[in-house]
Amino acid sequence: MLVKGKKAALLGAAAMVMGTCVASFAAQAAEPVKIGMITTLSTGAGYLGDDMRKGFELAISEHDGKLGGSDIDLIVEDDGLKPESARQIATRMIESEHVDLMTGIIFSNVAMAVVPKVVRDGMIYISTNAGPSVLAGAKCDANYFNAAYQNDNIHEAMGQYVQDQGFKKVYLLAPNYPAGKDALSGFKRFYKGEIADEVYTKLGQTDYAAEIASLRAAKPDAVFFFYPGGMGINFIKQYAQAGLKDEIPLFGPAFSADEHLVDAVGEAAVGMKNTSHWSPDMDNAASKKFVAGYVAKYGAKPSLYSVQGYDAANLIGSAIAAVGGDMSKKDDFRAALKKADFASVRGNFKFGNNNHPIQDFYVREVVADPDGGFTNKLVGKVFSDHVDAYASECKM
Repeated sequence: MLVKGKKAALLGAAAMVMGTCVASFAAQAAEPVKIGMITTLSTGAGYLGDDMRKGFELAISEHDGKLGGSDIDLIVEDDGLKPESARQIATRMIESEHVDLMTGIIFSNVAMAVVPKVVRDGMIYISTNAGPSVLAGAKCDANYFNAAYQNDNIHEAMGQYVQDQGFKKVYLLAPNYPAGKDALSGFKRFYKGEIADEVYTKLGQTDYAAEIASLRAAKPDAVFFFYPGGMGINFIKQYAQAGLKDEIPLFGPAFSADEHLVDAVGEAAVGMKNTSHWSPDMDNAASKKFVAGYVAKYGAKPSLYSVQGYDAANLIGSAIAAVGGDMSKKDDFRAALKKADFASVRGNFKFGNNNHPIQDFYVREVVADPDGGFTNKLVGKVFSDHVDAYASECKM
């Protein structure tokens, strides 16, 4: 049937508009998903953010530059471990770079300067490390997901382990910032013996002579400490140099015994027990693939920070796939994140009501590696499907 005159013109115009729309939708579908990563790449803690970024980028490279079938535009900036710098970077990423989501912060004080505001303004943020208690409890938010842990969790596992081993009097040390306080709170939640003392030191401190003298005088039968990065390297070395390594057992979280740290400390770290949600020798297919891929790509062993970056990227990929790469479908994207439909290298992984992981926790021991370095090996499991202590305070 032929259509002539004004009707034909209208149909022609409609077809052009439809064609334009189809072309526009196609262009939109082809747009890469833009991810803003703010992390710590400088200072003595810079390797933590670098490991996290490498794990994240490994997941992207395994899918030929994509996650969930969409091209990824990853924008990475160094916060320098400065909350104000991180806040300024976040504003620029949102207002000038127009990122679709944000991730990457390592330290809790930096996270508290950025996350509450960006999620309140509608940005989805997926944590690859920092998990301050306030964001798991009363100030939980539907736009905030933590793909790592709640800060207390790994310390809670060591509190339970030290309790189970029968130690009666423990000395505690941590840096004076949100994660340090969460660490000791977590340990004490499950350790029921005597606390010889509870000491908070300056964030970034490198000399622990005074603290080591004080703990020696307190005569504890065990020491629990939380010092990530360079702080941990210095503390463990000075503890051994003071002659305490063989006198008073040292226990810590995996943050104080990651793969870089134990290599840097060397023999002084051997035998130290630490708790984690992952170990390089975990016996599951996803972890074996991850470790082999990481070593092949970077020529180095992955740390727990690498694990968290890798898992976060694959979690994000599962949600991007669920919305077909259309990041305007924010409700659907958020719902897909909640399902956590990806193969975690940690094995069991799901989100609780507060968007924090429900997962297992293990004890590891630092041992000499056959390649001449040092590493961690699994000793046993402490918690199965562990839920954080703040989930009940979250009203989601």
